[in-house]
Amino acid sequence: MDTLSKNGGEPNLFVSERDEVFLSWVEYLNDTTDALVYSKLEGEQWSDTVEIARGSNWFVNWADFPSLVGYKDGGLRFAAHYLQKSAEGTYDYDIHVIQSQDQGMIFSKPFILHRDSIAAEHGFVTLLPIANDRIFATWLDGRNTKVSESAKEENKHGHGSGGAMTLRGAEFDIGGHYFEEAELDNRICDCCQTDAALTSDGVIVVYRDRSEHEIRDISIVRRVNKEWTKPHTVHADNWEISGCPVNGPSVDAIDSTVAVVWYTAANGKPTIKISFSEDSGATFNSPIKVDNGNPLGRVDVVLISKEKAVITWVENTESMAEIRAVEVQINGTMGEDYLLTETSPARNSGFPKLKKTDTNLYLAWTEVDSVLTRVKTLKWGF
Repeated sequence: MDTLSKNGGEPNLFVSERDEVFLSWVEYLNDTTDALVYSKLEGEQWSDTVEIARGSNWFVNWADFPSLVGYKDGGLRFAAHYLQKSAEGTYDYDIHVIQSQDQGMIFSKPFILHRDSIAAEHGFVTLLPIANDRIFATWLDGRNTKVSESAKEENKHGHGSGGAMTLRGAEFDIGGHYFEEAELDNRICDCCQTDAALTSDGVIVVYRDRSEHEIRDISIVRRVNKEWTKPHTVHADNWEISGCPVNGPSVDAIDSTVAVVWYTAANGKPTIKISFSEDSGATFNSPIKVDNGNPLGRVDVVLISKEKAVITWVENTESMAEIRAVEVQINGTMGEDYLLTETSPARNSGFPKLKKTDTNLYLAWTEVDSVLTRVKTLKWGF
């Protein structure tokens, strides 16, 4: 299905409580100005685009991209986020949240999601509708990575540095009021995407962790009885890597059933794995390998029932790359994987995004040619 993207990328998908599909992306208006826009699927066609916001000082990045979600009120109110530069540093940017109370036609003045007022990296956001009047947000927060002026003076000979990247979470409402802010993990990987899902026991967040010995496996935190659990590893791959792989996990949940999919290259072997939980993420089954032997990563997952998940990922080929999909059952049975579309392995091809309605699956990705990038979509049944 063609979209109205002329020169854009960084797509995201959202499905409302009424099973309506919304596609958001960044349109590159010119060399200095970008716009966050969205379109609604009407039958088999995408509607005319609606502009959410635009700016000439945005942080636009292939891996850290905006999103649009609706409150759990059937699509009457929406929240979106984008990233805007806050200082001169390359990764000094803030998370701006902008909302609409009239079914996404007019968006109000934005507010900054985090409350630290420090010029540092804030991004890799997941927005998760959790109630008619609340959105949960989780993000990577670099407030502790910046060395204070006093610390710089104490360490003028170059010893010591800022602290680690942290994972934070909070809730907000349509008025921009803030609730339940918390630090969820005090040391995580610096630039891998987060993801979150709502289980019958509460919100869960998955992300790439980072130990003091540079083990960067996937961890989960859960909010149970209004309290956040301590982080625990989904599976101990023991991937030791000194830099961030820019390859976050994905999660979906139906009641107490949870599926987490992720990329790892432990022991020098790139692999895509999925693991299921039947107790809202408290414990996980042994992981199942799903790739074809040379994955690039960039994963996504949806549960189409409590027994079956669909996974998408990017697989390297001799000349290009492919976006592939496979169905995996909770008992470990795996179907034949299938090709969805060819793609570029380059960074500007971004991260394909997968969502489902009651009867169909939808994929959004960035098509790359020698001149431009454009957002494309694909639909298939299950």
